[in-house]
Amino acid sequence: MEKHIGGFHDKRLNSLRRLRLSEVLKRKNPYLFKAKNVSTAGTLVKSLTDAYLSSQEEGLFGNFLEGLAIFICERVYRGKKSSAEGIDLEFMRKGRRYLVAIKSGPNWGNSQQIRRMVENFRQAKRILGQDRNIVTVNGCCYGREPSPNKGNYLKLCGQDFWALISGKEDLYTDIIEPLGYKAKEKNDAFWESYSVVINKFTQEFMKSFCIKGKIDWKRLVRFNSGKTR
Repeated sequence: MEKHIGGFHDKRLNSLRRLRLSEVLKRKNPYLFKAKNVSTAGTLVKSLTDAYLSSQEEGLFGNFLEGLAIFICERVYRGKKSSAEGIDLEFMRKGRRYLVAIKSGPNWGNSQQIRRMVENFRQAKRILGQDRNIVTVNGCCYGREPSPNKGNYLKLCGQDFWALISGKEDLYTDIIEPLGYKAKEKNDAFWESYSVVINKFTQEFMKSFCIKGKIDWKRLVRFNSGKTR
């Protein structure tokens, strides 16, 4: 973890440096911020950018945790990244083959996405010959699930998930400390670039979407939601 957590921070910083104001304005909901009575360009730009970056960071860190889970399981149970569609990890434990779809947290998808995951489980089991010893699992890196048995699969979250792939009940708390490796150093570099980006975006926004110092909401909404043809 100490070796690879820097990769998450580097991707986070590079994503910030590549970011463009137009991308932020097109991806976030302008109506929400008007309803919240945001009236200054700097506040609006910062709020929109923060919301956009938060979504990106969730994805980047989710990928890091998935890779960590596969790495741990590989060391403990010789687990491997699955070649089956929608299956992230497969391994043998106590005579059972586990097929795992890894998600960051418990509230990861809508009913259609969950049905798709269940279908991926069914397809993988068909390929493997409907072995009765196959256990399909939706593994969530954090959170709780009071009713893990979902009929077609198990939903294991937080402690239960990390214990399954490692055989260690306390792993879910053990991984917290090394996650902070060089965190301050990395965050200092991030916030330095962040300040530059916010100042630059605010200047660009005022030039394109303000009239006499006031936000032109109609112009902003047209940019965000107007017809492209």
